Amino acid sequence: MKIQLLSDLHLETEVFTPRPAPGADLLVLAGDVDSTWAGLQHFADWPVPVLFVPGNHEFDRRDVDEALAGLRARCDALGLHMLERDALVLAARDGRRIRFLGTTRWCDFDLFGEKERPRAMRAASYFVNVMRSTRGGNPFDPVAVREEALRCRAWLAAELDRLPTADKPWDVTVVVTHFGPSLRSADPRYGRQPGTASFCNADDDLLAGAQLWIHGHLHCRHDYLVPHAGGVTRVVSNARGHSHKGESDAFDGLCCISV
Repeated sequence: MKIQLLSDLHLETEVFTPRPAPGADLLVLAGDVDSTWAGLQHFADWPVPVLFVPGNHEFDRRDVDEALAGLRARCDALGLHMLERDALVLAARDGRRIRFLGTTRWCDFDLFGEKERPRAMRAASYFVNVMRSTRGGNPFDPVAVREEALRCRAWLAAELDRLPTADKPWDVTVVVTHFGPSLRSADPRYGRQPGTASFCNADDDLLAGAQLWIHGHLHCRHDYLVPHAGGVTRVVSNARGHSHKGESDAFDGLCCISV
């Protein structure tokens, strides 16, 4: 299966027109497409199925739960498959069944371990202040973000532990998250600092459950292999980022990967 990959288009401020990649079987949007949601219209009537995992900015200035319901309705109306703690199995051209597991997988601030969590959560104040999201009338602050992140991780871990059955079979597992799954996905411009825990999680122990892990959030591109006892997991991101910061330089809007 040939997958076109886009994330962090930030169409609320950026000028970019997405185009279908020739020969792609599927488009994956790994979050932060447009904080206003208007840019999702670009992907209506796309020539291949579109999977969308929300990024943190899809929740900007909104109640998180209301936004989830609204995004699902918006995606349904546009014909997009939204995945937030959802699994979807699609058939590849060669007959293999590809299982996609999708969740925003908010940051739990444990990237550098429990002892460093307080520093990481303090550093997250900038990230949550930009979002200005709420939940049930309360600020969606670092404590609330961590709680949501742990729910995402628990769901993902349980799904990765699940075995295929006769009535629900699959051959390959692809995980799609917005937040990065490993410190290896850190932006090289910033490296190891408390704020990096607002962008990556220490999900290295989960990587072996998938053949491919797609993410966004960090405004740089990644493509690396993680060997483990069960084989190798490929981790890929194709984030565009902000042009005024030079982050979109060398971005390939037609980037495809195969699984």
